[in-house]
Amino acid sequence: MAGWLLKVSSVATAVVASSGFYLYNNKQLDPNDISLVRFGRAAATTAVISYDYMTSLKHVEYGSEEYWALKSQVHRRSAERLRNLCCANRGTFIKVGQHLGALDYLLPEEYTSTLKVLHSRAPQSTMEEIQQVIREDLGKEVGLGGGWAPACLVDVCVCVCVCMFIDFEYGDSNGSAHTNTPSLAPHLSLPPSLQISQNLGKMYSEMIFVHGFVHCDPHPGNVLVRRCPNTKKTEIVLLDHGLYQILLPDFRLNYCRLWQSLIKGDLNGIERYSRRLGAGDLYPLFACVLTARSWTSVNAGIGNTPVTHSEDVEIRSNAALYLPQISDLLNRVPRQMLLLLKTNDLLRGIETTLQTRAASSSFINMSRCCTRAVARHKRSKAQSRTRRLQITMSESLTLWQISLYELFLWVKGSTLGGWVGSLLSCLHYTH
Repeated sequence: MAGWLLKVSSVATAVVASSGFYLYNNKQLDPNDISLVRFGRAAATTAVISYDYMTSLKHVEYGSEEYWALKSQVHRRSAERLRNLCCANRGTFIKVGQHLGALDYLLPEEYTSTLKVLHSRAPQSTMEEIQQVIREDLGKEVGLGGGWAPACLVDVCVCVCVCMFIDFEYGDSNGSAHTNTPSLAPHLSLPPSLQISQNLGKMYSEMIFVHGFVHCDPHPGNVLVRRCPNTKKTEIVLLDHGLYQILLPDFRLNYCRLWQSLIKGDLNGIERYSRRLGAGDLYPLFACVLTARSWTSVNAGIGNTPVTHSEDVEIRSNAALYLPQISDLLNRVPRQMLLLLKTNDLLRGIETTLQTRAASSSFINMSRCCTRAVARHKRSKAQSRTRRLQITMSESLTLWQISLYELFLWVKGSTLGGWVGSLLSCLHYTH
């Protein structure tokens, strides 16, 4: 028996030693690229986190001050372990960590604050690692050949990209991403956070509903806010253009109509277009996941129901109960929808951070873009000029109604609205 153990240990030592020697000498092979290493690291981290939760809170009375304080400490430790795992495994793990760090409306603060560092301070790849990836994928070294002058080649590439890339700097008439204030009230000065949130919402509504060409990674590290030196207006610049999605026309149209139904609280429309997008019988859950609102709010119309703290608590408390159904839902919907759900989560996280999630302006911009997109589709299918004219007039009327509602909201929230409200209260009290 001892001899057998000696032989096994000798073979194991030889294998480990030779593997280490190979990895040391083969500079092109990174242990982190081995699936088994990455999986083992993830499994070990998951086990440690689970064990920490099970043992640390086991002997503490639920609901006591000690329980909540201890739970916060466990959250913090677990978040740090998760962050370290993402930094060690890199790649997709970094993207998952960035996504989790933006879910302020869903995850505990200890997790989001710890994982937010991945938005702007993720592990950086060395130039040697980048060159190695290019070498493996393209089979060529990094460099310019054929005697081309680097400056000339860069100029040509920039010109080509400018011609090919869709321009998202829109005019005031169709919801500019660079517009500082609503066109109906040019003298109104908006809070900076609301201004940024509005512009970001306008930009993404244009991309998703009108153009169907969507930047799908808008976490805070990829959104640069700056003041234009010429106009002094706030501009939003999207960074990291590595993940775009081109939406199919039918998918985009159904998605537009679904959001119109969600804003109005049209339950028949919610069911119809959710089914068309692959949700099937899980359409109520799909509507809640898409909007991050309770089914009660969806029934009433999310455009008419403000976000409340109690609703957020309800969603956080019940999210874990529906994980099997959510997993089933995500397996049903097309890949385009998965990327849009990710994009919605990241945008919602930014709104939560800016404390503008309860603002109705996002639904106003969304309604405008959906109306324009549906009207454009109808015009493309119209057979006569008369029909196209009818569609255009109906579109103009709807957009005018949306603008009128926006003006009403502005008056309601302005000083004038406060005076009118006080006057009506006094008259009511007098009578």
